[in-house]
Amino acid sequence: MAGMERVLPEFLCKGIERGIEYAYSFEPYFTPTLVLVPGFVKEAVEGLSESTGQDVETLEYLLGMFICYPLGLIMLALPYGKVKHLFSFILGAFLLQFTIGVQWIHHLISSLIAYGIFLVFPAKTAKTLVPIFAMVYITGGHLHRQYINYLGWDMDFTGPQMVLTMKLYSLAYNLYDGEVIKQGREERASKKCADVAVTSLPGIIEYLGYTFCFASVLAGPAFEYKFYADACDGSRLYDANGKPKGKIPSQVWPTLRPLLGSLLCLGIFVAGSGMYPLLNPADPQNADPIIINEEALAKPMYARYAYSWLALFFIRFKYYFAWMNAEGANNIWYAGFEGFDEKGEAKGWEVSNNIDVIQFETAPNLKTLSAAWNKKTANWLARYVYIRTGGSLFATYGMSAFWHGFYPGYYLFFMSVPLISFCERLGRKKLSPRFGNGKKWSPYGIVCMITTSLFVQYMIQPFQLLAFDWAVVNWKNYYFIGHILAVIFYVVVSQLPTPKKKEA
Repeated sequence: MAGMERVLPEFLCKGIERGIEYAYSFEPYFTPTLVLVPGFVKEAVEGLSESTGQDVETLEYLLGMFICYPLGLIMLALPYGKVKHLFSFILGAFLLQFTIGVQWIHHLISSLIAYGIFLVFPAKTAKTLVPIFAMVYITGGHLHRQYINYLGWDMDFTGPQMVLTMKLYSLAYNLYDGEVIKQGREERASKKCADVAVTSLPGIIEYLGYTFCFASVLAGPAFEYKFYADACDGSRLYDANGKPKGKIPSQVWPTLRPLLGSLLCLGIFVAGSGMYPLLNPADPQNADPIIINEEALAKPMYARYAYSWLALFFIRFKYYFAWMNAEGANNIWYAGFEGFDEKGEAKGWEVSNNIDVIQFETAPNLKTLSAAWNKKTANWLARYVYIRTGGSLFATYGMSAFWHGFYPGYYLFFMSVPLISFCERLGRKKLSPRFGNGKKWSPYGIVCMITTSLFVQYMIQPFQLLAFDWAVVNWKNYYFIGHILAVIFYVVVSQLPTPKKKEA
């Protein structure tokens, strides 16, 4: 809170505090809804926390992630239809109550309000109103968190709410696209998203089963309603007569592979982040981050950059753990299975896949890197922001920053990314045809990999530092070299003639 008070006028701070107090006054009315988690479970977690030295919040989150696997086995055994939807809803609510307590009510309230909008307004209007409502709600959550816990990383409802925002936003467009297709109208964006269009509003149980889906409620991925519904009614595997559409593959390895991978990533994150912390472990909210403290700034620039590169590398494994763990929890009951092609061949398990670690870490360009990281968020931005705004990069990256929250570091990063994108597009046009069109493991491709990694790691540092002054001090001590080199590259390469096709 002290951080926000430094930048906001006193009258505004008092108004915000009164608003927060008013919102908190409703807590006694919602506390009685915490009926799904027995008291002895909480006591057991607290005891485990004391014996392991882990804080309760982290332990609850980890346990919640791993509980999804036995829950997935139960989901697999349940009959297709409403029973699966009801189970998904109730157990998703259980996980929220277990991890964030009374704040679970935000998930329910925002889900029901959005459903009311779907019921009252036509799809053409709802596709605007629901995204606006969802973004306003998550905005309130982010601002509240930022005000009461400035630069903090504590668990609260905003994490699950970000996943819910994508689901509500997507469903609004899915219903609109379904109406467009049903009416035979020609709309380019709707045609591109026809495979995930929804022709009618789901029933309330089916809808809540989706918004609360236990396997994705904590860490995503936020895939479209159609994929969830197909997994719950069996149409992904069976035809209308109950016959398999093809040879149903085993889900054992698609479940074990990401589960084991997530455990490895968790171990790497814990060990690596302990050796190369980015923030000050003693006081991450107030003390200068490790990469900009006096000791770090006394070192040569290459040494500081190497340290920050390693620190960011290990931080990513936290996200790899969460996404890979959630992938296995979805695959265990075939929610991650893509179905069969026209020949009855299994397509694969990409529905719940949210990260390609090797592809990301060896990406030769920003396009490949973006496609491999947080895939379902990238799909959401591509389908419902990028193509709906005529391919606007600034709208897309701006929405991504807005969805993440309001720390200046997010905006410094996302508003710098288009600069790299412009350089990359120019390089593909002017340079790649001269070097074998940039094949990944060619000498030119390897240079592109190294360049992409160096530039992205430079640009993304504010995303983790969050605070404006920390981010600017960090870039300033690199002499803003990443931005300057990008501008020089663009100016110089734009003067080169574009190779003709026969030269390629």
